[in-house]
Amino acid sequence: MISNTEKFRKEIKVLLIIFIISLLLSGITAFSVETELRWACSWWPEQYSDFYKWLYACYHAIKNTNEQYPYLAYGYDWLAFAHIVIAIAFIGPFKDPVKNIWIIEFGCIACISVIPLAFIAGHIRQIPVYWRLIDCSFGIIGIIPLLICHRKIKQLEKAIA
Repeated sequence: MISNTEKFRKEIKVLLIIFIISLLLSGITAFSVETELRWACSWWPEQYSDFYKWLYACYHAIKNTNEQYPYLAYGYDWLAFAHIVIAIAFIGPFKDPVKNIWIIEFGCIACISVIPLAFIAGHIRQIPVYWRLIDCSFGIIGIIPLLICHRKIKQLEKAIA
């Protein structure tokens, strides 16, 4: 039978693996945004919907920008890099959750911060509200494993005290 501390450590590691993989995937997709948008437009079922029209406009904007100003895509590369670096930071609580709980708290703050950014910058950049809500969902979904992880770290801390 495994002890409570081993159980908490295992659960924390599973949550962190899920979060790290999600961050990595989210970041890696920024490298190939033009290809991904072309693919999404090619299989989208309702080509007369407002969402498709917006998606198609985004694809053409990225495609034209990449053709005329390829160096602007460098910003997407840095976005991808930032996701990867942030994911690496979560190795700290993976190795020593109690000592590195602050990284979990940092992640929670970042997830919460997605919401005002999406609504403020989204409004300024004329992003449709439904897309801003999709962006907000990343913060809302992301904070769930982090909050569970935070609670488990607190339980682990009590168990080893």
